[in-house]
Amino acid sequence: MRNFKAEKLKLGGLFHPTGNHVASWLHPHSQLDAGSNFQHYVELAQLAEQGKFDLMFLADAAAVRGGDLEALSRWPQYMAYFEPTTLLSALAAVTSRIGLVATATTTYNEPYNIARRFASLDHISAGRAGWNVVTSSNLDESKNFGRDEHLEHGDRYARAKEFAAVVRGLWDSWEDDAFMRDREQQRYFDPAKLHVLNHKGENFSVKGPLNISRPPQGHPVIAQAGSSEPGKELAAETADIVFTAQGDLDGAKKFYNDLKGRMARYGREPQSLKIMPGLNPIVGDTEAEAREKHAYLQSLIHPSVGLELLSNAIGGVDLKGIDIDQPLPLDLLERDTNTSKSTLEGVMKMAQRENLTVRQLYERFAGARGQRTLVGTPEQIARDMTQWFEAGAVDGFLIQPAELPNGLKDFVYDVVPLLQHMGVFRTEYEGSTLREHLDLPRPANRFASTAPASAGQRG
Repeated sequence: MRNFKAEKLKLGGLFHPTGNHVASWLHPHSQLDAGSNFQHYVELAQLAEQGKFDLMFLADAAAVRGGDLEALSRWPQYMAYFEPTTLLSALAAVTSRIGLVATATTTYNEPYNIARRFASLDHISAGRAGWNVVTSSNLDESKNFGRDEHLEHGDRYARAKEFAAVVRGLWDSWEDDAFMRDREQQRYFDPAKLHVLNHKGENFSVKGPLNISRPPQGHPVIAQAGSSEPGKELAAETADIVFTAQGDLDGAKKFYNDLKGRMARYGREPQSLKIMPGLNPIVGDTEAEAREKHAYLQSLIHPSVGLELLSNAIGGVDLKGIDIDQPLPLDLLERDTNTSKSTLEGVMKMAQRENLTVRQLYERFAGARGQRTLVGTPEQIARDMTQWFEAGAVDGFLIQPAELPNGLKDFVYDVVPLLQHMGVFRTEYEGSTLREHLDLPRPANRFASTAPASAGQRG
């Protein structure tokens, strides 16, 4: 049983342009041009901040989806949308508290660029930046960066581990008080407080230092989403937040205890990592109304889109001509693939556990990308979230509204007040930085001789 006075539920928002449901763009209340509509994102960010969310999160890929163009023409997500760090920099100017987290791949970037980009976002937002570390699951990204083939899964994680270490080292290029800016003494910075990284490793050679002062948070918050074995090890060593797909309470508790149990060998305390499974809430004044909302979205899924979505999830297997009212042949899921292992494992578990037909499987996956869907009244949803939190299965949730903006409005206006009344969620922000929201310590500069600063303290 948690001590609610000491701990509060953490909430993030994952905002796909029109919503998390694959057919959300067909809903008459969705924003049709959401991917390139800045005011749409302003509304979402300000709504989430009104709801006292810890953070908003934007996913990304460095390529449009590959596959059947006929199906893709009916599925606009990840086809045309803003580069997320650019967008979050603009949103920093119209918000004041909510954390701003963006995906940037370690497979097709360089550590220096990423370190500089997120340090800049942290300064622009006054300490609210976060980097979601991914290894790229979109196989078409390779062809945009001079590679004929995607890196193998193990190689991507080895690169990611070194990449993250280099980025953290670059964030420590300057000590917190390195910049004196003293006109009288004609001294802008203290040379003794500038540190050159001189990293030489298997994948990267990076001299440094970074040409921006140390971020307000010391290090921007690091998020990670992989749930494979290499992904869990990377998270235990480097992550401040883990986004994960968990479908049932027992499985979520096992994942939670497994991941937190790995941290000791990296010299980390369990509370320094927040585990936040995805949650797709569909809220209605009555349970019947909520189910009607869900059924309507499900009815909008075109079969070709459902098959294309499922094909992407299992590594690009051609599903054309398959009987969608029969179970998915499991040999298709057991083949070796270079796609995201955690996504593939989630599809396998779902298919095997419930013996779903292909249609049922793509409907389940289309509704929430393999994340858990909760359909019900505000009271039902708040009670369920509290149960998972109290059971020690989560530190919070990544809310993924099925349709935007109304799905977010339903959650902020109807569910959040109940969580606050139950005493499990904040009524006001406790601080101004993302690390303060998440109760995470501010990392000490590895090159400095001073003791670590307190959570959220700026240098």
